[in-house]
Amino acid sequence: MLIYLRALGESFRFAVNALRNNKLRTFLSLMGVTVGIFSIIGVLAAVDSLEKDIKGSLSSLDQESMIIAHISFGPSEVPRWKRERFPLVTYEDYQNLQRNLPGLGAINYTMSIPSQKISYDGKVVESVQVDNATEGLFEIEKLEFEDGRFFNEQESTNGVPVAIIGSVLRDNLFGEGVDPIGKQIKTLSRKFTIIGVLKKQGINAFGDSKDEKIVIPVNIIRRIYGDNNRSTFPTMTIVPAEGEDADEFYAIAEQKMRAGRSIKAGETSDFFINRLSGFTDAIDGIIGVLTTVGWLIGGFALLVGGFGIANIMFVSVKERTNLIGIQKALGAKRRFILFQFLFESVLLSIFGGFIGLVMVQLIVWLLDVSKIAGDFEFVLSFDNIFLGLFTTFIIGIIAGIIPAIGASRLDPVEAIRTGM
Repeated sequence: MLIYLRALGESFRFAVNALRNNKLRTFLSLMGVTVGIFSIIGVLAAVDSLEKDIKGSLSSLDQESMIIAHISFGPSEVPRWKRERFPLVTYEDYQNLQRNLPGLGAINYTMSIPSQKISYDGKVVESVQVDNATEGLFEIEKLEFEDGRFFNEQESTNGVPVAIIGSVLRDNLFGEGVDPIGKQIKTLSRKFTIIGVLKKQGINAFGDSKDEKIVIPVNIIRRIYGDNNRSTFPTMTIVPAEGEDADEFYAIAEQKMRAGRSIKAGETSDFFINRLSGFTDAIDGIIGVLTTVGWLIGGFALLVGGFGIANIMFVSVKERTNLIGIQKALGAKRRFILFQFLFESVLLSIFGGFIGLVMVQLIVWLLDVSKIAGDFEFVLSFDNIFLGLFTTFIIGIIAGIIPAIGASRLDPVEAIRTGM
């Protein structure tokens, strides 16, 4: 066993010396592998970071959430002309499910309106997104508060002019360190009393942030815009209670909606229940495609790098034919010659991959320091680092195995004669 280890050590030292004595050739051989690993790991790190950011943005929502609307968020067999005639989801639909849907964990009704200006004591903040909701939003989105609370069912039902604001909007209106609870702000030509401030969350993968928003009861918006205004795009979100079967809950929700709208058996439903789990499945599909594209892009570069290393190894064997013959004449075993060249190939490949990983890490660091990507966190994970080094190890073995076998099989006499 000790003899084998010593033979491996000697082979390794020969490989290192060969690389050290041919610096320019070594550098040129590295470039293909470096570019390939940089491409693959760079894309994989970007895709992983994007997936983490998107799923992190959705983590506040229950994966079994269902959004009821007059349109479908995915492909539909219902003709477009028919879908365009579907009635809006109404507050009466919301009340129907709230009262009659068994296994309901949480429910929210909301409408979409244009951005508004918010003012306080002469200070105005333009283009603020006004979210509106029922009391169920607190449970569905698992909102966290820096101070205060969310509005309750009575305040929601009665349309009491209360508001919850994001931390950035709080700072813009009142200044840092000022307690806004109980103060009145003005928007939509009405005064609202602030009852809560949300914890800072940052911008999510969809470019959205609650930090600069205001949340008010939806019934205030209903009074202003009415119940049949298609520009408000009303939607309803329902979540099954813990332990409920999602498919069964979906079927019952559809049945209750149809019953509430007096839709007869055999008639097409004039609404869509869009499942969030289907959306996350679509995201997984997109991530899978991006990962495949990353491997294809980097794979071509690695292929070129592998051929480059193989070519250099053939040249190296040719240059050292005389030395190989002398080594074998002095008693060197075939495995000693094989490992000598195989180590050289693997070292070339791993060192090139290491440089590629360092380049990716440098870009990650620059993005983090410069804040070019905003709140997007670009991360080079340990899994990707291991994958990069393992890939280069395999490329090194594949590129060097044929030249190494060829060198180990050389006849010592012929090798010495050829090398002279």
